[in-house]
Amino acid sequence: MSNKINYKNNPLHGVSLKSLLIEIVDQYGFEILFAYLNINCFKTNPSIDSSVKFLKKTDWAREKVEVFYLYEYKSLPGASSEQFSLSPRARIIPEDQVPGDPKELSFEDAERLCEKRANKSASREQWGEHLSGKNIDPWANRKNKSR
Repeated sequence: MSNKINYKNNPLHGVSLKSLLIEIVDQYGFEILFAYLNINCFKTNPSIDSSVKFLKKTDWAREKVEVFYLYEYKSLPGASSEQFSLSPRARIIPEDQVPGDPKELSFEDAERLCEKRANKSASREQWGEHLSGKNIDPWANRKNKSR
């Protein structure tokens, strides 16, 4: 049995950022990409070249687009818990999972997703306010190392 990791089973293997972007823009258009991903390069004067330039400089945005490519465009099942923490290009897709047809996306679904994210964010903020009201000392469990 080989200990080699089969990155070739990842649909991102060997795909440039530009060709990935061309594929998803041809399928969905910049408007849907902005609605789902909320990345400004898809809204303000969108073009393939300017988007590639931005995404190459911005890791979080590039990873967001790559995740979209894997799980929306290629219709792969969600990543396992150990793969979830890896960047999309480093993930290993199980050999029994093969890419499917691109998902049908709509502005209505994007709006529902946006509302869901906003509710999740609001609940996190409330939890943070709840904790901040308790005067929790983050250093309380640390030993005094000044000696």
